[in-house]
Amino acid sequence: MAKPQRLCILGSTGTIGQNTLDVVRHQSHLFDVFALCAHSNVERMLQDCLEFEPTFAVMVDELAAKRLNDELTKLSRNTQVLSGISQMSQISCHENVDTVMAAIVGSAGLLPAIAAAQSGKRILLANKETLVMAGDLFMQAVRQGNAELLPIDSEHNAIFQVMPAGMLSSFEDAGIKKIILTASGGPFRQLTYEQLEKVSVKQALAHPNWVMGPKITIDSATLMNKGLEVIEAHWLFNAQAEQIDVVVHPQSIIHSMVEYVDGSVLAQLGTPDMRTPIAYALAYPNRIQSGVKPLDFTQLSKLEFEQPDYQRFPCLSLAFEALKMGGNASAIVNAANEVAVSSFIQEKIGFNDIARLIESVLNRLPKLPISSLDHLLDIDTEARAVAHQWVEGKTC
Repeated sequence: MAKPQRLCILGSTGTIGQNTLDVVRHQSHLFDVFALCAHSNVERMLQDCLEFEPTFAVMVDELAAKRLNDELTKLSRNTQVLSGISQMSQISCHENVDTVMAAIVGSAGLLPAIAAAQSGKRILLANKETLVMAGDLFMQAVRQGNAELLPIDSEHNAIFQVMPAGMLSSFEDAGIKKIILTASGGPFRQLTYEQLEKVSVKQALAHPNWVMGPKITIDSATLMNKGLEVIEAHWLFNAQAEQIDVVVHPQSIIHSMVEYVDGSVLAQLGTPDMRTPIAYALAYPNRIQSGVKPLDFTQLSKLEFEQPDYQRFPCLSLAFEALKMGGNASAIVNAANEVAVSSFIQEKIGFNDIARLIESVLNRLPKLPISSLDHLLDIDTEARAVAHQWVEGKTC
């Protein structure tokens, strides 16, 4: 009998991390949780440490790590508690780790993901910002470390499932015409631009189909989530901007499609539940029970499709623009978007201001090639500073 896969879960207290642990819970004979890593949610991390008994638990926040360690010590548990991104990066490339679930939201997940790639791990990538910020650098690390990269985003996982096995280096060789990313359209797809000016944070956090963290939920409402996925698809599948389409599909039953040159279109369908792509990637190339409710076709009244409205949702256009610009443009967009979403959640700016802020920062900063990881981090810092200046000007 094969040994269980030893997992390091980056972002274990978040939505993807918790769904991963739920799949592990149902398939405990196949997986062993070696390390859990999160930012500062001590209560959730403590419960998971008690249930899964990882060798290591890493908290980005030092005070949270101390609290967690005190609680585990009281309970005489042997999990070793560490703190900081550097420790998280060390654990992600630990010799006893087979598979890394990279599910930390935002730019914080970049360094641990690159460390895992450099050390040749199987990486289940749920952190789209890693590819959006550092696509070229990260893919280089994957190749140099001989790592295995499997996408977790439901859209990219769907494309991966319907691509030819062992796809060749180009769409032409594989007979692929284009890939089609589906978008739910979020909670505001039928509102006018004027109505969008007045939407509240509470309304934006009420996604009609998916249960996600606040940052990704807001990104879904602006369609920036789909824009980031366009950039991610470019790196994952070696697809050019003109080979990537986006179509709004409100029911979120078809998760994405691949169109072939012979006229065939292959789609992956399923109940909107992240445990499906997680289970697929965890067990790849095999398939395992995920705990997801089966899709009942007799209960589907209709499947709708429509073009995205780039005027009402300009974040999607900005992402395509950044992809075509290349260099540091995607990193600038990503940094500006993170500041914009955070500011919107704090009610410092309005919903439509998110796109205005991103466009302003993208236009203001020079577009340059990315020469190194340090250079990338400098770009990220500069873009955030400019974005914060924009917010301060808005709120003065």
